[in-house]
Amino acid sequence: MRKKITNGLACLVATALISLPVLAADEDGDKEKLATKQIMKDAFKGPLLKKVAAGEASEEETKKLNEMLVALSKNEPKKGDAESWKKFTAPLVAAGKAAVEGKPDAGAMLKKGANCKDCHKSHK
Repeated sequence: MRKKITNGLACLVATALISLPVLAADEDGDKEKLATKQIMKDAFKGPLLKKVAAGEASEEETKKLNEMLVALSKNEPKKGDAESWKKFTAPLVAAGKAAVEGKPDAGAMLKKGANCKDCHKSHK
């Protein structure tokens, strides 16, 4: 019986570790950043970016998206050069900041900056 409980707990811990986003220390050392894959899943494939761009997101969701976009810009690209990565992520960071500040053109900036095809052509 004890062995079954131990094995069950080990499986539970392993599942939790696998399902958590990959986190890495930021240069500042006080914050953590998400892996690019996790950001793509949560922000771009999920409803978060569209919700913020449409002006339907809460303040908390808008801040979360901004944090994700900043983290994305600090990540290294899977493929392609760093300059190109900066070229694609800089408009997203600016749009996220504009959304947090409540600027009226933030939605249009997010839609324009989230150009999946061009970025994936160079970096995926």
